[in-house]
Amino acid sequence: VLDRNHVLRHKMVEQIKREIATMKLIRHPNVVQLHEVMASKSKIYMVLEFVEGGELFDKIVNSGKLGEDEARRYFHQLINAVDYCHSRGVYHRDLKPENLLLDSYGALKVSDFGLSAFSPQTKEDGLLHTACGTPNYVAPEVLADKGYDGMAADVWSCGIILFVLMAGYLPFDDPNLMTLYKLITRANVSCPPWFSTGARNLIKRILDPNPHTRITIAQILEDEWFKKDYKPPHSEHNEDVSLEDVDAAFDSSEEHLVAERREKPESMNAFALISRSEGFNLGNLFEKEMMGMVKRETSFASQRTPQEIMSKIEEACGPLGFNVRKQNYKMKLKGDKTGRKGHLSVATERFLRLLQHSIWLNFVKLEGTPWSFTVSTRISHQN
Repeated sequence: VLDRNHVLRHKMVEQIKREIATMKLIRHPNVVQLHEVMASKSKIYMVLEFVEGGELFDKIVNSGKLGEDEARRYFHQLINAVDYCHSRGVYHRDLKPENLLLDSYGALKVSDFGLSAFSPQTKEDGLLHTACGTPNYVAPEVLADKGYDGMAADVWSCGIILFVLMAGYLPFDDPNLMTLYKLITRANVSCPPWFSTGARNLIKRILDPNPHTRITIAQILEDEWFKKDYKPPHSEHNEDVSLEDVDAAFDSSEEHLVAERREKPESMNAFALISRSEGFNLGNLFEKEMMGMVKRETSFASQRTPQEIMSKIEEACGPLGFNVRKQNYKMKLKGDKTGRKGHLSVATERFLRLLQHSIWLNFVKLEGTPWSFTVSTRISHQN
């Protein structure tokens, strides 16, 4: 949810529109999916795929480094996603582990297209000219500020990510920014001894400081180390995507805006909340446990008054042959016939509490004694 006034005040309209448009164009299993864009008078809503596994960066921090096979599996998915983005004319320009998410199945999802660029944005020379990205992952030609190929720059970032996955640290790192830029420009890669020969050779071909001789994604797909256990992606090529709603989301005309409606949440007291959560049930504090006894409880709410509820219970149980006894706020019903499991009895009690509007009925089945079956009902109501 984005604050419309905040976006306008900080002149972020074009950046947000670009990110939304990019994500609408990309339909790939390894890219975070944008489902819908809506806007109200005060907010802009982006409905995104829920990716609950966290960042790949966190996995690296916790593990230190990944095994070669696991790193290669993530690299497969990263290359698939980046290759698809490039086929749609989109260059990410900020690829790093913090922007790579994992879903609950461990599948990689590329996110954060805020710095992405479309191929139509390139100038007459066919190059991009905006230096952007995270310094440790930026290609040397981006730092040179003489124009760069978005595809080659993304490939460089993928190589840095592969190195980090397998090594647990960055290939070029220094607290001084100018020193860091010099290290990146020289691109003298020193791989740790546990890297296999195949991985070492591929990384050095990716981290080539010359973008013209740097390996391309098409060549990466043919690399022997990369091809091990590789599974081509199964992405559906959707029909042309309309970007009209992207502009509409930032249009202030009433016809394009959705109405915001605030609904009052359900009112629950502490006892109602506790009864909904088995882990917080305080019943054991008040009821003596019996060996071999299993309690099954179902709770539900009613908007009817206690009088109506108790009358309905009495009305329903009368024809069934129950003996009804009432005393103060209690009503007890007991069957006059013995069934296969003995007598059935129902005890109903109305509890008067101030400032409580909920009426609760708890039906409890007690098992363990073979000839008993008990149903108890509790009703609370505002005094």
